[in-house]
Amino acid sequence: MRITLNIIPKTTHPWDLDPVSAIALQRELAAKVTRETAFGPVTTIAGVDASYREGVARAAVVAFSFPSLDILDYVTAERPVDYPYIPGLLSFREAPAVLDALEKFPLTPDLLIFDGHGIAHPRRLGIASHVGLLVDKPSIGCAKRRLVGHYDEPARERGNYTYLQDDGEIIGAVVRTRTGVKPVFVSIGHRISLNAAIDVVLVCGRGYRLPEPTRWADRIAGGVYPP
Repeated sequence: MRITLNIIPKTTHPWDLDPVSAIALQRELAAKVTRETAFGPVTTIAGVDASYREGVARAAVVAFSFPSLDILDYVTAERPVDYPYIPGLLSFREAPAVLDALEKFPLTPDLLIFDGHGIAHPRRLGIASHVGLLVDKPSIGCAKRRLVGHYDEPARERGNYTYLQDDGEIIGAVVRTRTGVKPVFVSIGHRISLNAAIDVVLVCGRGYRLPEPTRWADRIAGGVYPP
């Protein structure tokens, strides 16, 4: 377990942008995302998710040892949701609370995995890419539902996957994490290749559809804590 300074954004921007300006910023930031693996050995991985209740976003960050997947620590952070619900701009609602949680976190994980999309996004900047880029950490998007693109259904056995494509570009993978269960949508966040992201998601499986880091981030963001 590596205890260092908190994860502080390397760069930032206003979060109250109008939709036209927010879309323009997404396109600008998407061009800066690194789509190849750019990190060393992974010994810690953190799941990230956010939930909403009565106008408040509650973000959770949960760190695990890797690959043994023992919970090391977790934090939550809350802040009012000021940005309207606009499909494709959800990171402008969630990311401020997520960044608050990351800044509170006493660990610096080697890799972040988000319950959401990375480049599998209309402008190639879902929350995993958006936040991963701002904090300059390797990150993966692992979402429950498709946002954009088309795919063939993967074979029903665990470990099979097909590619998610949009406008002739591979933007992610549709990965079967449990035999006979709906797949998840895996994509590059920042500083990782798609093949490496798929491998990490499969290693993080513990018999559930969702990988352990995001499964627990989802639970803790919703108010259910580990024993």
